[in-house]
Amino acid sequence: MRPTSTGLLVAVGAAPFEAELLAASEHATLHVVRRCVDVADLLATASARQATVAVVSAQLRGLDTTVVARLRREGVAVLGMTVELASADEARLRELGVADVADAGQLHQLASLVADLADDEHQTAESQPWHAGDEGADAEGSANAGRVIAVWGPAGAPGRSTVAAALAATAADLGRRTLLVDADVYGGTIAPMLGLLDEASGLLAAARAANHGELRPHVLVRQARAVNPTLRVLTGLPRSDRWLEVGSVLMRRILDTAAAVSDLTVVDTGFSLELDEELSYDTVAPRRNGATLEVLARADLVVAVGGADPVSLGRLVRGIHDLRTAVPGVSPRVVVNRVRSSLGWSEHEMAEMIARATRLGVTATLPDDPAACDRALVTGTTLLESAPDSRLVRRVRSLTSDLLGVREPVRRRRAGRVR
Repeated sequence: MRPTSTGLLVAVGAAPFEAELLAASEHATLHVVRRCVDVADLLATASARQATVAVVSAQLRGLDTTVVARLRREGVAVLGMTVELASADEARLRELGVADVADAGQLHQLASLVADLADDEHQTAESQPWHAGDEGADAEGSANAGRVIAVWGPAGAPGRSTVAAALAATAADLGRRTLLVDADVYGGTIAPMLGLLDEASGLLAAARAANHGELRPHVLVRQARAVNPTLRVLTGLPRSDRWLEVGSVLMRRILDTAAAVSDLTVVDTGFSLELDEELSYDTVAPRRNGATLEVLARADLVVAVGGADPVSLGRLVRGIHDLRTAVPGVSPRVVVNRVRSSLGWSEHEMAEMIARATRLGVTATLPDDPAACDRALVTGTTLLESAPDSRLVRRVRSLTSDLLGVREPVRRRRAGRVR
């Protein structure tokens, strides 16, 4: 019977029902692969791929969202066990992403519970192929969720952060409650751009709360810095080596929560779309670019930013092909940045070249305006504040209205910065 039985990992910490659980596991269709003493033991055993289901409880120290997601990525379904349902323990397990929770009074039905869970996990794995950002169960969406716009661009500093900040500031100026998220895992720049130099990372704080199942709308609002009444900023990583603290499953929860508190979330992403980390690991690899791919996969709209010079345009064209491979079905809106007459070609010629290479039209071209950008950087303000009448800001205003699907209004009085 052993070859056809389901392997269990038991990791319930100091839960009072552990002895009864082990006794109930002595069934013809079940066998305990290991009684795990802690999270490290649980993950190490799961990576051996000898178990199908892990039984966990809220009393297991160190159990968090990342652990639950890691188990599922190893092909191990997760069954939560509590003393009783409708309790704080059940609520915590569900917040951590454990969708199936049973109470200890159902231990006589353990074999049936495990069989159903194993079948569901197998069918889900076959019917929903893994995509670049899949590290855990989806959080519940909101019927009134706001939109997410991801701003991406290839290597070479084409101006992703500048465009993202300008889009967010302009959307906020149009009356949208806007959250700007710096999710560049290679080093955030939004905070210094806006003069937010002495604060702890909002993104890391939100990720920690999400990892412990404690990320609520009011928590996210508290972690985001208010720039003006309609614009908040979730600042990015202070150092690039902190990327391990923001995985794709945590980014997914941050985006879901952001959509509940803002009309529009603008995310400044990293440039890299590679998942080559897997080549260096025998088990499931940490994915540095998982957060970027998660944002791109879940965004309602992706804006691809590239420079106007020959090298940057070549990178943009290749990057768009890579983007389509990494995120199937994506149709980015192309923005060509730093357009200048000294290059010797017209905006129409650039648009034709991009269309031939990618079959995509150019949504907008943004003029090169180093004076306005330098003024914004030196003063730690948005372009809309530092250069409201510049040609660059006028183009960004038209682009934002186009992306939001609204008529470009007569310029209105802007909300002042919160000091």
